[in-house]
Amino acid sequence: MPRNAPHPRKSLPNQVRIIGGVWKRTRLEVADRPGLRPTPDRVRETLFNWLGQDLSGWRCVDAFAGTGALGLEAASRGAEDVLLVESEGQLVDKLRAVIERLDATNVRVQRGNALSVLATLSPRSVDLVFIDPPFESELSDKALAAARPSLKDEGLIYLEVPQALVGEALERHGLELVRHMKAGQVHSHLLRRVA
Repeated sequence: MPRNAPHPRKSLPNQVRIIGGVWKRTRLEVADRPGLRPTPDRVRETLFNWLGQDLSGWRCVDAFAGTGALGLEAASRGAEDVLLVESEGQLVDKLRAVIERLDATNVRVQRGNALSVLATLSPRSVDLVFIDPPFESELSDKALAAARPSLKDEGLIYLEVPQALVGEALERHGLELVRHMKAGQVHSHLLRRVA
């Protein structure tokens, strides 16, 4: 190698980490897939400040799981039952490997279409649904419609999309905004049923 040539760098897989709870600092590999855009650590930190640090007893669904960062973060903080829904087989295998490594008995993975799985959930059975669909997709509106019936009366939806949702965009689903933040190109919303 010539003297002035830069040293070849090992390409490390992109990673995110679980930031709180029993699995704090556990690293999760981010596969190189189109549309896979895990929620950054600092956004998840803000989200779980909104939610409270202890989710003991909660039932959660991570509808477009990808790396599983949102659902695993909830499980790490005591959620009783977390369902990770992912359509891509290789990502499902990675999620199952992480669950086994963590001995995460409170986490399940289901391979399937997020909208179809949301539609099969029992009415008023879920405390929190994470909806973080592929960024350029038009799935968020359909996912909100599919998720709302499963929410308990005090249940919440966390939604990441490229634009802020207000007014009629939420009202038609019987939802209202609890919290909102923008980080980069992403608008994060915490939503609940309209009383």
